[in-house]
Amino acid sequence: MRGLDGKQKELIKEVGNFRMKDGKRTRVHVIVYQTLNRPTQTKCDGIKLMVEAVENIKPICKVEKVEVAVTIYDVPGIIGRDRQQTLAIRWILEATFKRRISYKLSLKKGSFAEIQDAYRKRGIAHKKKENLHRLTSTN
Repeated sequence: MRGLDGKQKELIKEVGNFRMKDGKRTRVHVIVYQTLNRPTQTKCDGIKLMVEAVENIKPICKVEKVEVAVTIYDVPGIIGRDRQQTLAIRWILEATFKRRISYKLSLKKGSFAEIQDAYRKRGIAHKKKENLHRLTSTN
């Protein structure tokens, strides 16, 4: 983790916290670092790839359900920066688990593939972002 700025360190820490199950922090850190070190075989920096992938997946707006009298309306709103990053990481990890189940990949390979797809603005997480933005624009 030498040579990382504060934003990159926080992102890696948050990804690790999202993945953690039953408090096994060291096991999660090994998986995260193996995933991020995988791009060294493909001639690109894994941490920068992850930061750019999260930036590409961050949603800008949201839809809230508001009840007026008896009718429920969908009202668009703006998401705060911290919430944007949280949603982006959550969507990438959800897409990783979906990809892992459907293609029978290891967790490292599935997460690296989804990070690459998010970096290239495609994949399951990007589709979820586009659907949310489409829903807010119609309302």
